[in-house]
Amino acid sequence: MPAETASVTGWGRTAPSVARLIRPRTYEEAVAAVRTCGARGGIPRGLGRAYGDAAQNAGGAVFDMTGLDRVHAIDADGGTVLCGAGVSLHRLMEVLLPLGWFVPVTPGTRYVTVGGAIGADIHGKNHHGSGSFSRHVLAMELLTADGTVHSVRPGTDLFDATAGGMGLTGVILTATLQLQPVQTSLMSVDTERATDLDDLMARLTTGDDHYRYSVAWIDLLARGAATGRAVLTRGDHAPVDALPAGSRARRDPLAFRPGRLPAAPRHLPGGLLTRRSVGAFNELWYRRAPRLRRGELQTITAFFHPLDGVPHWNRIYGRGGFVQYQFVVGYGQEDALRRIVDRIAARRCPSFLAVLKRFGDADPGWLSFPRPGWTLAMDVPAALPGLGPFLDELDEQVAAAGGRVYLAKDSRLRPELLAGMYPRLEDFRALRAELDPRGVFVSDLARRLSL
Repeated sequence: MPAETASVTGWGRTAPSVARLIRPRTYEEAVAAVRTCGARGGIPRGLGRAYGDAAQNAGGAVFDMTGLDRVHAIDADGGTVLCGAGVSLHRLMEVLLPLGWFVPVTPGTRYVTVGGAIGADIHGKNHHGSGSFSRHVLAMELLTADGTVHSVRPGTDLFDATAGGMGLTGVILTATLQLQPVQTSLMSVDTERATDLDDLMARLTTGDDHYRYSVAWIDLLARGAATGRAVLTRGDHAPVDALPAGSRARRDPLAFRPGRLPAAPRHLPGGLLTRRSVGAFNELWYRRAPRLRRGELQTITAFFHPLDGVPHWNRIYGRGGFVQYQFVVGYGQEDALRRIVDRIAARRCPSFLAVLKRFGDADPGWLSFPRPGWTLAMDVPAALPGLGPFLDELDEQVAAAGGRVYLAKDSRLRPELLAGMYPRLEDFRALRAELDPRGVFVSDLARRLSL
């Protein structure tokens, strides 16, 4: 099967490591890759959208699973799909939207594989009502370290360890998903401005139950009375009768036409994203947003995946890359959230991709990130002076509030904080030791955090 030695990195481009990149194209080749991956083990990888080092394995093997990209079966009446783990959410949208179905959960990019979506137990703008991705997985086939393929279903320890398990229980080969019915490929969107963090949290708390999807862009450079000001965007799938009569959209309501802009240049100088430039962007973005607008029709790609329109947008941070930091603290810990936002604003972190959302009920995955509460995600140029100690300080505040950081985005968490953040960590370690006593499945993330 195809293989090469390559430098592998996460989407943040901060800590590349060299590994043997193996590309199985069949289930038999996947079994052979696992059985012969060598002393340094291997880790499955999809489209490389984990921000940190979760899909890297220095000196070992990385299994590129994108070759297992077949859509095997669709039940257009019951709304289920059986597909290979290497199928992207983009491909599922292309196939399923014309049939009146949509993926149950999508993150901020549709260029993630189904296997990666399960391994990271991804969440989207609808977690407050729909939970994370693995809640909608009806079954999966999992290749474990001994070369055995297991049929895994919800409610079992193996399922709960794999959902959010960052690829460390085995290689997902196929998954059966329950889908979301839709009438159109457009969204009906309400947009409003919040003047500060308290105003934002009040609007989210009182209004989210009326929407399937909800997210707030938050200005983390604003200070004083404007600290935490935000643009809140919420919506649902538009029904056919909401489309203008006689319009192209009305004639073909389920058409999926994602647009693309030119790719970001391969090499950009560092220092483009400064406090001044990001502050100017944030001011413009906030002022241009409507104070209140209801029922705007947007495409699925504009609402869910605006950055996907710019291929390789992660290059805008320059050669040094960027750190994506995401945490959650529970309801009742609003003061902790305020302190953290105040600290970020005082530190003047130049983040223009910062979002705040509400999470609903926790999902059963032992290392699944979401729990009921408030989640804040932000991007920061990796070269920002003093960034490491500053994020360590935030970690301490998150841990003290009973919160956790997201492993799919992490690249620098201290391992001693992990057990307090993830109470089922020892159960996960014990099951891994039982399934994989030789340590076949391993990653840079797993070594760093002793997973």
